Amino acid sequence: MNEVTDALNTDTDTDSDTAAWLAAAAIDPAVRALRPDYRALLITAEGLTPGPSDAVGERLLTAAEETARKWLAEGPVEEHPHLAAWREAFRAFGAKPQRTRPSAEALLRRAADGLPRVDRLTDIYNAVSVAHVVPLGGEDLDHYWGPARLVRADGTEEFETAAGGESVVENPAPGEVVWRDDAGVTCRRWNWRQCVRTRLTHDTTRAFFLLDALGPMDDAALTAAGDALGEALTESSPGVRLATRIVAAGDAGDAGDAGDAGDAGA
Repeated sequence: MNEVTDALNTDTDTDSDTAAWLAAAAIDPAVRALRPDYRALLITAEGLTPGPSDAVGERLLTAAEETARKWLAEGPVEEHPHLAAWREAFRAFGAKPQRTRPSAEALLRRAADGLPRVDRLTDIYNAVSVAHVVPLGGEDLDHYWGPARLVRADGTEEFETAAGGESVVENPAPGEVVWRDDAGVTCRRWNWRQCVRTRLTHDTTRAFFLLDALGPMDDAALTAAGDALGEALTESSPGVRLATRIVAAGDAGDAGDAGDAGDAGA
């Protein structure tokens, strides 16, 4: 890894450092030209209990599968208004959504045969993603270098992934919408695939969750999805501390307020 400045390099477990990191998250104005209706709900969680899949995740996944099957019975998944908007967004920067699907669509398409059971934290956010039809990712905050930024790539950025069991470094296409930090790309094609470096593991106790919304999902629905995630994390990890921020297209960092939810349940 190249030498970079870690925004959480000292006292990384303090609420003040996390709030500063959250406030520094930014969306490049270039993204605004593609989707001025884009908003992201950012949630940090500290004091998590990681590990294998548990009863909380199982209950949530089972309920999400049932909800998804009802939607799938009513028509093609790509006709859901929020997913249709995401398909348009992918096409706007040159991606082909029938080949690289928005993350929420990819999960919904798996619901009929059963959603994957991955681990304690991933199961929770996958269930919320499906239940609320919102792209949602989770990453290990301790493996971030600098703040999260949504940008249009120039094509030289590094993206750490795996292929055939081997580590591989890829580069995004020029103009591709990516989330990144100081070390490289953390998620390609807006919400399509996360990097290996920041993925959640059985050792993750500090995480960053990202919920992506376009016009068909209003702020109330986005907030409801975030509340559902917070409630599930609180049930699975009593004592977890949550902080949230909604950032919109064009926000350049340090421009919005980071809301600290304090102790879980507060």
